[in-house]
Amino acid sequence: MERGSTLFLKIAVILIGVPVLALGIFGLYWFVNHPANPDYAPILYPILIGIYVTIIPFFTALYQAFKLLSYIDKNQAFSNLSVKALKNIKFCAVSITGLYVLMMPFVFLVAEMDDAPGLILISLIPPFASLVIAIFAAVLQRLLQEAIHIKSENDLTV
Repeated sequence: MERGSTLFLKIAVILIGVPVLALGIFGLYWFVNHPANPDYAPILYPILIGIYVTIIPFFTALYQAFKLLSYIDKNQAFSNLSVKALKNIKFCAVSITGLYVLMMPFVFLVAEMDDAPGLILISLIPPFASLVIAIFAAVLQRLLQEAIHIKSENDLTV
């Protein structure tokens, strides 16, 4: 694979992380201090804490994706390091899904108080997206393990 395409993907990973970092530093902090309705504040705090906690596995997954692209640049795509990076990405995506599922009762309470049923549907997007990423990473991990196994068998064949 050309180095230009992995460079583009590395830039994309960085560009994905920058808005999330800015939102984590400035946006959520502002939202805590200026809630739209102060009556909802006790219910919103667990949701905001959950969002802050999901930032940790999110950036861990981005770092692992960056490492995976570096392995591809170094022609180590078919190595156990790549399998480990995919495994970590899968774990991070599953943990993000779990954290968002734990936040669902609070989102339901806010939607019930505000009479906004669309909020529940919108709040299903992040766990669904991270679950899709987890499944995709698991499939890639399995395929990569099989490719490494086949490659090691072929290397041993004379």
